[in-house]
Amino acid sequence: MDENEMSNLSLEAIELARQTGKIKKGCNEITKALERGTAKLVAYAGDVSPAEIIMHIPVLAKEKGIVAVKVPSKSDLGAAAGLPVATVAVAIIKEGEAKDKIKTIVDAASN
Repeated sequence: MDENEMSNLSLEAIELARQTGKIKKGCNEITKALERGTAKLVAYAGDVSPAEIIMHIPVLAKEKGIVAVKVPSKSDLGAAAGLPVATVAVAIIKEGEAKDKIKTIVDAASN
């Protein structure tokens, strides 16, 4: 699975989890979810400026064994999370109906 497919699947999973599960939005919330180990999947935007704002997210996710997916834009991420504004990161806490999509992403990331 290439990076583009992975980011599209992540956005779909976020939309599903928003409707049927639970998500966290924003850099601080995501950092807390990663540190506590409650995040099932993390998506972060690739167009964040300055990049230092989210640089720690993929590193922390790797340490905790949680998959972090880079998506092209923060506006797409905000839309998937059901926000009227852009967001730099989203974490899925409770999968809801997005369980299968998350499993697909995790399997693809571990290969």
